[in-house]
Amino acid sequence: MITVLHYLVVSFMLFGIGVLGVLLRRNLLILLMSVELMLNGGNLALIAFSRAHGESSGQGIAVFVITVAAAEAAVGLALVLALFRHRGKVNADEFRELKG
Repeated sequence: MITVLHYLVVSFMLFGIGVLGVLLRRNLLILLMSVELMLNGGNLALIAFSRAHGESSGQGIAVFVITVAAAEAAVGLALVLALFRHRGKVNADEFRELKG
């Protein structure tokens, strides 16, 4: 039988992969995907605890987080595309100072 611990282990693994992606990679697209992995790991934990306690509030919060993540991805992708058009690169180390 699958317990809450199984869901939490998968959630922790998703979150850990996201953290490693943020810390080790410098490509802005990979950074955005890593942040999405971290948010999905948190969502999985929220839904697992919500299901374990028989409440639906965690699922509602997860839907809200998914909505915010979609908006964050759209804005982040627009910024990455604008930076790529302006400079021709998407390396995060080269965009520490954004001067006009």
